[in-house]
Formats: sequence, C-alpha cells, structure tokens
Amino acid sequence: MTTLSFRVAATADLDALRAIMDAAIGQLQLGFLSADQIESSRAVMGLDQQLVTDGTYFIAEMDQAIAGCGGWSRRATLYGGDHSAGLREPRLLDPATEPARIRAMYTHPAFARRGVGRALLAHCEAAARAEGFASCELMGTMAGVPLYLSAGYRVLEDITDDRGGAPVPLKRMRKEF
Repeated sequence: MTTLSFRVAATADLDALRAIMDAAIGQLQLGFLSADQIESSRAVMGLDQQLVTDGTYFIAEMDQAIAGCGGWSRRATLYGGDHSAGLREPRLLDPATEPARIRAMYTHPAFARRGVGRALLAHCEAAARAEGFASCELMGTMAGVPLYLSAGYRVLEDITDDRGGAPVPLKRMRKEF
C-alpha cells in the first residue's frame, strides 16, 4: 500500500511547486474549462510565496515524488498567485470571527483521483482548527468544486474572474467545523 506523507514547503521547493501547478492547471481543468479559460486561469491562480514564508503550505509526497501541494492561511487573501494583480490582502485574520483560507490546492496529474487532494484538504483544515479557526473559506475552481462539496463545503458565491482574458468561473465556498 502506498502511503502519503506531508511536509512543510520550503523556498527550495518553489520551482517544483510551480511545475506541479502549471501541470495541474493545464491538464486537470480539461473538461471543465475551454482552452482559452485554462490559459486565462494562469493569470489568477498559482504560487503565493507568502504561504511558504508563513509555514502554512504543504507538500504531499507519494512514491518518493511530489503528488500535490496545498495550504491554508491566516491572512485575508482568498486566492491568487504572486503574479495575480489586485488580489493581495496580507492582513491577519481574527480566528474568533473570520474563516481561515484554504489556498492553492493542486494535485500532480499523475496522482489525480488517488485521494491526494482530499488528504491535503483535511491536513490544512486540521492545521487551521489547531490555531483556533472555526471555519475555512476557499475559492474553488470548477475542477475542484466536486471535491470541496463532498468534503462539506457550501457555495457562498459564484464569480467570474476575467483578468487573464477569458472569463474563468469560480465558486467562493465555506465549511464550518
């Protein structure tokens, strides 16, 4: 039986993380988005190095390879990478009144449909709960929405982000613990 392990991402992992994100955006959204929307997604999704700096971004390893990555945040930014214009909101959240953020969840396409995303999500939720948060919020891609719904998240808002050109549908979702 193959086991999945987690470790905190480090600065030395950034190039590997970007490669996984690029592959996941390009391959796992097929069937959910058009080619133009997938390309547009690259402008609003991706690596947020603040998560790595904060120590809240994790790498999931399976069979001695990076199977996926994902994190949570105590900061207000809901989604987007370092390069995403207009999305940065670095203020710290109040765990007593605000939900933690689940951020940048990606599974390497070679490990899709093997429980990596569900395990990463549970790992991130547990870390947020341990810091006193009573709920989590995320921005779900169309490819990720089925996982989040099955994990107990509910849709709060449908949005369309067209900053990359073609409009990309997203769903803001929340889960109470």
